[in-house]
Amino acid sequence: MPIKDEQGKQNNWRQFYEKAIARKHAFATELAVKQNESGLNVAVDCGCGTGSDMAFLVQQGYQVHGFDINDESVAICHERFEHTPQVNVSQSTFEQFIYPQAGLIIAHASLFFADPIQLKDTWQAITSSIVAGGVFSGDFMGTDDSWASGFHSATAPLSQQDILHLFKGFEIVQFQERNEPGTTLIGKEKHWHTFSVVAIKPR
Repeated sequence: MPIKDEQGKQNNWRQFYEKAIARKHAFATELAVKQNESGLNVAVDCGCGTGSDMAFLVQQGYQVHGFDINDESVAICHERFEHTPQVNVSQSTFEQFIYPQAGLIIAHASLFFADPIQLKDTWQAITSSIVAGGVFSGDFMGTDDSWASGFHSATAPLSQQDILHLFKGFEIVQFQERNEPGTTLIGKEKHWHTFSVVAIKPR
């Protein structure tokens, strides 16, 4: 990748994290906590960003494992949770991370950037690690999204049918589609096409 492009990519991430660090945890995380009937208060935050969801989960009595591919994100979380033994943060990808047995896995706005070639195996690793009665809460990129093609890194867009197939056997608690023009957190215009899902793994 040309140096100029790489610098622009890093600047975009830096602006994103400056905005994200003050952001509150996702409402879907609250919903997922309420639905977790596994009895296991262990959570994984995939693409943990600046740690807003992890901070909330600690308050709810969870042991939290978070990972992110971006070194700046990981550095922010290490500093933020330096004195919080309930949080373990590592730099990793979806494909490399070793998923522990968990009652809750969240992947908010992060599975967009999972390796599309390995997505089937990644999803198998995620769902296998969720114990019975546990919950998945996350977002998937739809095929109409601006980033579904031509983005500066690989993305993993899926159709609604594809996503519903992923949750075969799960009890879907919430399924929301967003397909509209909007802006990113740093104010850049784009078309959003996403599916947000909260689902329970059956006992």
